[in-house]
Amino acid sequence: MSRQIPRRRTRLPQVQRVAAYAVVLRGDRILLSRLSDTLTRSPLWTLPGGGLDHGEDPRAAVVREVYEETGLDVSIGDTAWVFSAHRANTWRRGRNVDAHALRIVYDGWVPLDAPEPQTVEVGGSTAEAAWLPLADVLSGAVPTLPLVREALAQHRPYQMQRVAAYALVRRGPDVLLTRISERGFHSGSWTLPGGGVDFGESPRAALAREVREECGIDCVVGAVLEVDDVAVTGTAPNGRHEDFHGVHLVFAATVPDDAEPVVTEVDGTTDAVAWVPVTAIEAGELPVLDVVRTALAAARRTPDGP
Repeated sequence: MSRQIPRRRTRLPQVQRVAAYAVVLRGDRILLSRLSDTLTRSPLWTLPGGGLDHGEDPRAAVVREVYEETGLDVSIGDTAWVFSAHRANTWRRGRNVDAHALRIVYDGWVPLDAPEPQTVEVGGSTAEAAWLPLADVLSGAVPTLPLVREALAQHRPYQMQRVAAYALVRRGPDVLLTRISERGFHSGSWTLPGGGVDFGESPRAALAREVREECGIDCVVGAVLEVDDVAVTGTAPNGRHEDFHGVHLVFAATVPDDAEPVVTEVDGTTDAVAWVPVTAIEAGELPVLDVVRTALAAARRTPDGP
């Protein structure tokens, strides 16, 4: 009687792939790539990115892949998350394999003035790229690979704290204000002249420098009127999704009586400067940031204030 020998299970080829991707948010939208029709029968979106070439740095790989899939130049943050996916029996490149995918996901951002995304790579794995509503991605209305929601669950806005110095400059019934350009938070709103204090820089020196850049005039920095702060989550001037905390040192300042302000900074966050009647601010005739009203209130509480 012959003995039946059990068939050995055939081991599938083991394939490991390392890839790098970017989570790129802008306001309430996320940048995604749609997989090519050769890879999926129905529309399916994923994070822009792809496989590392042999010897390629992951950061260089994600920058290259995002450009190929979206046509956009991406900047990459310091934080990365690693996701592992093992499929013991799946289909890859026309054969069954034992697949292991390692996915490195970075925080990324593109400039605010970047063009609309479009796929540069020809014959690749991406059919198109687009900014899609984040709410639709999270609700499932936009079909995505699991990686997208896994990465969003780990993603946190970049925490940015900034110390800035601002000047309350009065001339009779008017106050000197600057208008925020499209490159800044709250574009179109008016605020006090001033800006960020560089590392190691005196706040008073920083304020004098900022007033000169934004208004084209020299100022004499006086006493501190108020220390104000603001917290906001949104898209920073460089395009990065941020939790922003601004600490504002508000100083009284004076300028020559005949000073006529003009914006001298090129491609900055200020696109206009003007003497504005305080009555117009109090009447709500133009959009101003809270720091303006805070500074005016502080000046009224200061006996020698402007």
